[in-house]
Formats: sequence, structure tokens, C-alpha cells
Amino acid sequence: MNNILILSPHTDDGELGCGGTIAKLIREGKNILWIAFSTASESLPPNLPPDTLGKEFSNVAKYIGLKENQFITYDYKVRKLAESRQEILEELVKIKKDFKPDLVIGPSLNDYHQDHQVISSEMVRAFKTSASIICYELPWNHIEFKTQFFVELSEEDLEKKKKMLSFYKSQQIANRHYFTDDFVKGIACTRGTQINTKYAEAFEVIRWRML
Repeated sequence: MNNILILSPHTDDGELGCGGTIAKLIREGKNILWIAFSTASESLPPNLPPDTLGKEFSNVAKYIGLKENQFITYDYKVRKLAESRQEILEELVKIKKDFKPDLVIGPSLNDYHQDHQVISSEMVRAFKTSASIICYELPWNHIEFKTQFFVELSEEDLEKKKKMLSFYKSQQIANRHYFTDDFVKGIACTRGTQINTKYAEAFEVIRWRML
């Protein structure tokens, strides 16, 4: 699998759910296209510029070595992606034709955040006949998550994930506990234990296509 598409409902979701896997894929020379659908400007802490999260996401992408044409930021309204559902699907269908991903990684169908539900559903609609699809976990949004697929992470991969999250100063101001090094390392250790390794990230499998 060479063409990998990462879908983030909001600018920080991909890093939180599969930042270590993204670091590993880049280290292995995979062709990455990463899309964030909302910069969530309305949910920023007071007095921060509305483009704060967009800039933080751009800094993450540049840090891990992505070129300008390898990451895209849309500005759909946070918590209102359902109002643009058809438009989002059409964008994904266009990406399917242009980028032709072998693997798509996005939020879980069991994620209860309304924006995440839109992206996960439209992801399946767009790519169900053409690509493998796996879903990352964001435990604070789930009641149930099926750990069906694991990616082993190196120490370097985990450190890069923590570094990615460190760019989100806006979320640290908001005291998001899942941005802390302790949380990130803790869940990586837990998933690693499940496959008898030190660190890992877990995914649900929607569809797996052997190439």
C-alpha cells in the first residue's frame, strides 16, 4: 500500500488517533494525503485568532515532512458538518479519483461526536469499493471500540506523535488532558501490551482489501 489518505474531522483528530502510525508511514516512504475538514475556530479559547488551529495543523504537517500538496484544510463549521454532508462526500469522491488511495484512515463509526460521525459515514460511502478502510480511536468519544488491527510503534514514532501534539498550544491552554505525554504514552503502552510489544496504536477494520 503506497497511497495513504488520512481524514481528520477537526485539525487535531488525526494526530490524537493515529499520530504514531502517520509518523511510521512517512518513515517507510508512503505517499500521504492528509485532510482536515474543520479548523474549529468557534471552539477556540477566548482571544485566540480564528486561524489558530489551522496554523497549528500546518505546522504539524511541515514538521513531519509533508509538502504543501500533501495536506488540505477545509473550513467547515465545527459541530455542523452534517449541514455540508453532500459537499463533503463529493470532495471525497474527487479525492478518490485524483489520489486513488490504497488505504483510508479515519474516525470510527462508533465515535459519538456529530462531526466525526459525518466523516466516518461519508468515508465509507466514498471508498467502500476501492480501498481498505481502518478507523482510529479517540477514547473520550467512544462507548465501544473494537481493537481489530494494530500498528506497532517504535520509540521514535511515539516521540514524534507527542511532538505533533505539542504544536497545539491552543488545546493545552484549554487543558485537554488527552494532549498530555502521560495519556499518549499510557494508551500506546496499553495497546502495545495487547500485541506483546512496547507501543502500538489500535484500529477498527471496516474493509481490508489485499493488493
